Order: sequence, then structure tokens, then C-alpha cells
Amino acid sequence: MARLPRYVLPEQPQHVIQRGNDRCAMFAAPVDYKFFHDCLTNACVKHRCQVHAYVFMTNHVHLLMSPQTAHGIGRAMQSLGRRYVRYFNDKYRRTGTLWEGRYRATLIDSQSYLLRCYRYIELNPVRAGQATHPGDYQWSSYRSNALGRRDALVMPHVEYVALGANDAERRSAYRALFLDVIDEETLGHIRDSTNKAWALGDDRFRVEITKLLNRRAYPAPVATANRGVRPRGGV
Repeated sequence: MARLPRYVLPEQPQHVIQRGNDRCAMFAAPVDYKFFHDCLTNACVKHRCQVHAYVFMTNHVHLLMSPQTAHGIGRAMQSLGRRYVRYFNDKYRRTGTLWEGRYRATLIDSQSYLLRCYRYIELNPVRAGQATHPGDYQWSSYRSNALGRRDALVMPHVEYVALGANDAERRSAYRALFLDVIDEETLGHIRDSTNKAWALGDDRFRVEITKLLNRRAYPAPVATANRGVRPRGGV
């Protein structure tokens, strides 16, 4: 199968997913999460990427990132992989790859989907049954974005900053967003766009991205003519 194309625009946020190979564990102890956090922080500083939201699950991670250069995310993830995989393999006396191929990513329409992606990412432990509230899960950005806990990895996006006139107002407004349930259609749209590398947004956004990059950023229309209709006498 051909590799999915990467759509990259400087300063345009992306939802990034990296999974463990064959869904294997990427973390086996609290110190592993901490080392991964530090590696990612250093890689993002070096390659000029901002992380707005994240969650580290046992066998995969979700990141909401904005690159400042066209190659920022790719180079940051490559740097992270080299350092963390070497650490993990040495520590647990294993060999071979840790990642399930390349990371998956989608460009996000900031106005329509950015704050939904914040919530989608930080609610992952709740959907997985590992926490009853996002604030109960240690390895995510929720405590920073919602409660003001210092996190060197997290950089607020302008859409987050616009939630209030000061930090207290922003955190209060942000916590209020979590009172609403993300509907199944939105969940499916986020998952489908990320897994298939389509732009995440409305039709206007997808057409705009297609024009900017000169590459189609949305799925081709599905032909419906005669679909599912059997000729008479068929089996």
C-alpha cells in the first residue's frame, strides 16, 4: 500500500497519533512516561513545534501540535523516536522497532475543530475506562489547560487564549467545555480524518487546503449510481 501523503502548513495545527508496534506497550513504568515527556519537550523546542494538548496512553499517544516550519513535526517525531526507542530497548532488553510505522496526522481547521480536538485528546483515558475524569489521569495536558499546573511541554493556542481575558477565565471556560459530550459523528470524523490523512474541517476548509497544497485533502466522492442494485434474475 502506498504511503499516505503528509499535508503540512507552518503554524497550522495537526492532530498526531503514534502507536506502538502491533499495539504493544510504549510505556511500562511511570519513569518511561516522564522520559518520553522530556524527550518530546526537547525535540519540540529544537525543531520549533508547539504542543497544545497531549495524552500518553499505554500503547499510543495523541498530540495536538503546530509546527513553525514545514518540516518541524516530522523532524521532532524522528528525534523523539531515536532517543526514546533507544532508551526503551536498552532498559527492557529488547530489539527492533517500537513504533507502528510512521505517525498519522491531519491538518485541523482551528476555528471549527481545534477545541474539539483538545477535548478529544484529553478525554481519551475516560473513553478507554482508565479514568472517570480527565483530571484524574496524570499523563495528559488537562491539568495544565484546565487547572493551571505548569507543564513545560504545553503551549496554548490562540483559540484557547481567546476563551478568556486572563488565565483564570480561560481555565474556567475550558473546564466548561468538558460538560458537553462529544457526539459520535464528531468522534468518527476526527478518527477517520487522522487515520486517512484527510484535512479535518468543513468543506470550505478542505477545499482551501487542497488549493494551498495543490493536492486533494479530502476523500473522492463515492459514486452512488446503480449502487447496490442487482439486475433482474441475478443471484
